[in-house]
Amino acid sequence: MTRDGHTPLRIAVVGHTNAGKTSLLRTLTRRVDFGEVSDRPGTTRHVEAIDLRVDGHGAVRFLDTPGLEDAVALLAHAATLPGETRLERVRQFLAGPEARGAFEQEAKVLRTLLEQADAAFVVIDTREAVLPKYRDEIELLAACGRPLMPVLNFVRGGAGRESEWRAMLAEAGLHAVVRFDAAAPFTGAEADLYNDLGTLLPQRRDDLRAIVRHLEREAAERRTEACRLIAEVLVDNAALREPVDSAAWGDEAQRSSAIEGLRQRARARAQRGVDALLALYGFRPGDAAEAPLPQLDGRDSLDLFNPEVLRQAGLRLGGGAAVGAALGVVADLAVGGASLGAGAALGGALGGAVSQGWGPFGRRMLGLLRGVRELSVEEAALYAMAEDQLRLVLALERRGHGAASTAAAAAGVTSAGRTAASDPAFGALAEAVRATRTARAHPHWAKAPSLRERLAGSSGERAEVVDQVAHSLAAAADAFAAPADPV
Repeated sequence: MTRDGHTPLRIAVVGHTNAGKTSLLRTLTRRVDFGEVSDRPGTTRHVEAIDLRVDGHGAVRFLDTPGLEDAVALLAHAATLPGETRLERVRQFLAGPEARGAFEQEAKVLRTLLEQADAAFVVIDTREAVLPKYRDEIELLAACGRPLMPVLNFVRGGAGRESEWRAMLAEAGLHAVVRFDAAAPFTGAEADLYNDLGTLLPQRRDDLRAIVRHLEREAAERRTEACRLIAEVLVDNAALREPVDSAAWGDEAQRSSAIEGLRQRARARAQRGVDALLALYGFRPGDAAEAPLPQLDGRDSLDLFNPEVLRQAGLRLGGGAAVGAALGVVADLAVGGASLGAGAALGGALGGAVSQGWGPFGRRMLGLLRGVRELSVEEAALYAMAEDQLRLVLALERRGHGAASTAAAAAGVTSAGRTAASDPAFGALAEAVRATRTARAHPHWAKAPSLRERLAGSSGERAEVVDQVAHSLAAAADAFAAPADPV
């Protein structure tokens, strides 16, 4: 019984050494700091508890147990003990000296299962061959008389021995089996885990359904906040300014330095957004080495101002915007420090004014404007930033904490089969970028506090723009998550 009067469902997480038990719990609870994930055998040495909280109370208490190390010898030893049933012999073992000696690790697991758990997730690394020791592990666990739910881990890619494991489990009488990859969970895997557990624990079925509903709400809320975080980054960068006087602009070295300075500021703001997204999904910036995602692999080398990146972004943005751009920045013309808009748009407006009879006045205005320039991030670069971070969000939604090294392939979110002309995802992203244009008239918006502080206290016109951008990003996320239409 917890302090708030609720009785959490207690689930022991058991299995052989290095099957991914702690990784599974990190993924289910989104607690990146829980336990230690490693390729070293026997990393978990003690039973650790972690709660999954739903609506403010502990709904599930997971018990992370050490790996079973010598089930073959223990099963042989238990067979020599008095008792008419397997359960009685397990209890005899736990009361004997061997439980505090040679089989201490196994004793911790069996005692947890018998005395503290309502059921158990039996985590299985399907990449392993079905050896006799694993059959003995299942027999030992089944002897405790608690409902067992086998969780087939590391099932992506088809390189495992899933069919062999299923056959062995069926021989042991375990037919309710769930697939859950702790390295890259697939959509709906968590819901399957709890729904299937309800078949073994019918008295807790309503509680388990409530957990599934909570997880769905939580996922939707994370997606919404992620879109707002990206929107903040886009608005921040759209408002960004780098003033350059006429003398500096005329010097190639100084002009290049100013352009690179703006790029670095934009990159730093984009990275702040990435860090915030990682934290939102339960990862740390240093977890890049664990993630099988190009969005995280070698992020320092990702250059949003690469000419090809900008060219592709310009094509997807549509309307001929920045197609073939090489800089990713534009030089806005300004008077008295107040920007009058993007250079291309302004030049077109003034050119039209001159042609309509403004004559000498228009030419004098152009002369004044040539004296001061403010560099800003062009829309193609904002588009590239938006697409990159949105794809990161969609990949993190499918990312678990089970990988200990970087893999080459992304987790199911790519541009394959998608074109700017036919896909609503690109159109919605373009709408998000266009919605940032208001920010260009408000350079002070780029001097606001941290992203989190903005989300907590943002109001007024800036907040309205962020909301509009976030709304378009959410539409783009839904479109990217859906399969592309065949072309």
